[in-house]
Amino acid sequence: MTHKTRLHVLLSLLAAATLTASAADVAAAGRSDVDTVFARVRERSSSQEFLPPDEAFRVEAIAEGPDRVRLVWEIAEGYYLYRSRLGVRTPSTQATLGSPALPTGRSHEDEYFGRQEVYYGELVARLPVSRAAGAPLALPLVVTYQGCADAGLCYPPVTKTLDVHLPAGGATPGGFVSEQDRLARLIASGNLLVVLGTFFGLGLLLSLTPCVLPMVPILSGLIAGQGGRVSAGRGFALSLAYVLGMALTYTIAAAAFAAAGRGLQVQALFQQPWIVTLFALLFVALALSMLGVFELQMPSAVQTALASLSSRRRAGRFGSVAAMGALSALIVTSCVAPPLVAALMVIAQSGNVVRGSAALFSMSLGMGAPLLLVGASAGRLLPKAGPWMVTVKRLFGVLMLAMAAWMLARLVPARLMMLLWAVPVLTAAWLSWSAVRHSRAAALVLRSIGAAAAVYAVALIAGAVLGRTDPLAPLPRQAGTHPALSFHAVGSLDDLEREVSAAVAQSRPVMLDFYADWCVSCKEMEKYTFSHRDVQAALKQAVLLRADVTKNDANDQALLRHFGIFGPPTIAFYGPDGQERVDYRVVGYMKAAEFAMLSRDALAAR
Repeated sequence: MTHKTRLHVLLSLLAAATLTASAADVAAAGRSDVDTVFARVRERSSSQEFLPPDEAFRVEAIAEGPDRVRLVWEIAEGYYLYRSRLGVRTPSTQATLGSPALPTGRSHEDEYFGRQEVYYGELVARLPVSRAAGAPLALPLVVTYQGCADAGLCYPPVTKTLDVHLPAGGATPGGFVSEQDRLARLIASGNLLVVLGTFFGLGLLLSLTPCVLPMVPILSGLIAGQGGRVSAGRGFALSLAYVLGMALTYTIAAAAFAAAGRGLQVQALFQQPWIVTLFALLFVALALSMLGVFELQMPSAVQTALASLSSRRRAGRFGSVAAMGALSALIVTSCVAPPLVAALMVIAQSGNVVRGSAALFSMSLGMGAPLLLVGASAGRLLPKAGPWMVTVKRLFGVLMLAMAAWMLARLVPARLMMLLWAVPVLTAAWLSWSAVRHSRAAALVLRSIGAAAAVYAVALIAGAVLGRTDPLAPLPRQAGTHPALSFHAVGSLDDLEREVSAAVAQSRPVMLDFYADWCVSCKEMEKYTFSHRDVQAALKQAVLLRADVTKNDANDQALLRHFGIFGPPTIAFYGPDGQERVDYRVVGYMKAAEFAMLSRDALAAR
C-alpha cells in the first residue's frame, strides 16, 4: 500500500510539472518500482527536444476591417491546440467581441481529458467586433490557449495580450447588428442603471410570452390553496417570495453555467423526459386535489411538527413558495431569448459575471412583475368565503391540468398531444355546467362557456383522429397554407462539415437551424415563421440544415460548443464560400417579415 501511495504522489508531481507519463510507463512501474518511471521520463526528455510555447504556438491578430479580426495560430509540426481551451476577450469598453468563428478540428482521444477536438498545422479564427462608427481604434485582445506535443509534453495555459488596430468605420446605422450583440455591448460598457432598467423592461415583455405565462396559474394556485386567509399584503409577500426564488435561481444557475461554458446544459438537464414527467404528475396531483377528488395533506405528525416550527419562525411557508418559484424557473422557462444570451455572452467572453448576473436578475424581476400584481390583488379578487370559493379553487385545478398538458406535450406524439389538451378543456366544460349559480343570467353565461369548451374539446379529439398537430387550429384548413420547409438533419460536426462542403461545391448558401422538442420558440418559428411564403422565397436557393439537440448527447454538445451557442432556437447562415456570416446569427423567435428580410441580407452578404 505504501509503495502504491508513493507511486501516485510522484505521478501527481510529474503531472503538475506538465510532463505526462504514458500508460506503458505506468504499467512498467507496476512491474518494478517508481524509479522505472523516472528512468523512462529522463530517457524520453534527453532524447526529445521540446519547443518553448511561443515557438510551438505562434499567434497573431490581423484586422480584416473596422469590425472584424482574424486570429492566426501557426502550430509547429508534432504539436496541437485544444479547441475547448481557446478564449478571447478585451478589457476595452469601446468594443464588444462576438463569438469567434472556428473551423472544425480533428478528433483526438486524450489520455486524461477524453475525446477532444484539436487543431494541427494552422488555426484561423474570425472574430466579429461590435463598435460605434468613428475613428480608428487600437483594440487590446487577451487571448488564452493551451496545447500539447504528440511526444507527451502538455503546456500550461498561455495568456497573451495582442494589440490590433482597427481602421475607421464600425457599425453603421443601416447595418445589421443582432439584438443579442446590441444588448451584450450595452451590458459590457453601458451605464449600469441603464442596463438594469433596460433588462427590467425586457423582462416585462418576456412575461407576456408562452414561456412565462404558465407561471401565473402556478402562483395563483399556491395563493388560492390557502383559502380565505389570504390578504392583499400576504398575497404580495407570497408572490415576492416566489419571484425572488425564480430570479435568484435563474441568475445563479445561468451565471455559473455560462462561466463554465455550459450555457445550454443546465437548460437541457431540466428538460429530461423523466424530470418533465415528474413535474407534470405533481401538477396533476395538485389539480385533482383542487377539484375535490381527494384531500392532499401531510401526515398529522408532520403537520404538528410544522405548526410548532411555524409558531417560532413564520418564514417556513414563504421558503416553500420560493422553492416552487425556483423549480418553476428551471422547468417552465425553457426557451432562450436574446436578453439571456446577451448576458451569457458577456459572462462567458469577458468574465464579467457581476454585470451579466445583475442584468439577468433585473430581467427576472421584470418577468415576475405581473406575478406580484397577481399576489397583491389576491385579497380583493379572490373570494374569501362561500360557494364561489369552491368554484375558484376548481378553476385553478383546471389550470394545473393545463400546465401538466403543456409540459407533457413536448414528450408525446402529436396526436396524443391533442388528446392531452382535450382533458383540461373537458374539465372546464364540466366545471362550468356544475358550478353554483345565483341568477338566471349567470347560469346562461356559465352554460354558454361550458358549451363552447365542449365544442372545442370535440374539435381537439376530431383533430387528433385526422392527424392534426396544432391545438389552436385542430381542424384542417381549406386554403392559404404553405408546406413546411424541408431540412436535412445534421447530427455531428462531421455531418455539418460534409453538408457545408457539398453546398460550397454547388455555390449555394446554407441556413443551419438549431432545434429541440422542448423549445417553445423553436415550434413558434416552425409554425409562424418558416411557413410564411416570403421566408420560403428568401430561402429558396439555400441548403437548409437542422441540428436537433433535444437529446443533448455528446454530438449535440460538440455542435453547441463549436458555435458557442447557449440554446435553441439559434440560426446560423453560411455564404456560398462556406464561411459563416456570424453577424447575422438569429437567437430566439423572430417574426416572418423581419426574418425574411434578414435571410435575404445574410445570404447575399460577402
